[in-house]
Amino acid sequence: MIGYIFRRVLQSCVVVFGVSLIVFIIIHLLPGGIARAVLGLQAPRAEVEQFLQVNGYNRPLWEQFFIYWGHIFHGNFGFSYQQDEPVSTLLKQDVPKTAVLVGFAFVLAFIIGVPVGLFQAARRNHPVDHVFTTLAFVGYSMPVFWVGILLILVLAVNSRVFPAEAPQGTTVGAILSQPSGLVLPIVTLTVVITAGWSRFARSAAVENLAQDFVRTAAAKGASPLRIMMRHVLMNSLLPLITLIGLSLPAILSGSIIVESVFNYPGMGLLFWNAALTRDYPVLLGVTLVVGIATVLGSLLADILYAFADPRVRY
Repeated sequence: MIGYIFRRVLQSCVVVFGVSLIVFIIIHLLPGGIARAVLGLQAPRAEVEQFLQVNGYNRPLWEQFFIYWGHIFHGNFGFSYQQDEPVSTLLKQDVPKTAVLVGFAFVLAFIIGVPVGLFQAARRNHPVDHVFTTLAFVGYSMPVFWVGILLILVLAVNSRVFPAEAPQGTTVGAILSQPSGLVLPIVTLTVVITAGWSRFARSAAVENLAQDFVRTAAAKGASPLRIMMRHVLMNSLLPLITLIGLSLPAILSGSIIVESVFNYPGMGLLFWNAALTRDYPVLLGVTLVVGIATVLGSLLADILYAFADPRVRY
């Protein structure tokens, strides 16, 4: 078990190194170079040369890369000249708020999607299964921004049940102190995640229902509820653990859209505003953080999979 975890951690470190290398290459492929991207295309040549010298961009590429890695190791992701703040400071403010949004959506999607998928598997090919399947396809096919706009139109503009704008707080505590403003962003992200997970849970459950151990349990007199909860659910969770790690990039990209629609002050909105203002250090910093988070999510899924299925360890 320890050897398996060590190998997965080592592989994750290699992937993180590759992500940082790609971001480093992107820095040097920016139009006009990093200096022109930050200072503007009309910046005087003397100012550009001073910027390159101060930040070490006039050194050999291999030396720049090791300096860049050293900065990342110490939590230095560059400096935002548009907002006049270090990128690490901006990320420390906004990443926890995005984690709250994504975390709530993850939990709700799991609580709703998995039972719905199991229920569909138990009632497969019945009218109720077709209804849930149709709803899942509709939810899965609708763009995230369209779901958000519909919820704003129905629940904020017409009925005024919830505010159209997300809480505007600088800390997680301030965000959580306005729960009504969190409802629409969380529901928007949850709808898309739940639609995919319910379909995946249904497929896994249908496959397990056809296995010999289910027929054996039924022959021994186990009730359908016990078979579903003790045998089918536990075995259906194994592929869902993998899905959690693989779906993290899509969920994070969806949070960017959700945060921009509801003006939620998280990492996604930070990325959106940086793209509008061409704040390249912030864009690259967020890209690197998302890449690292994706790798950590996949690593966590691998470790949980090993705990859930002893065969994986060997």
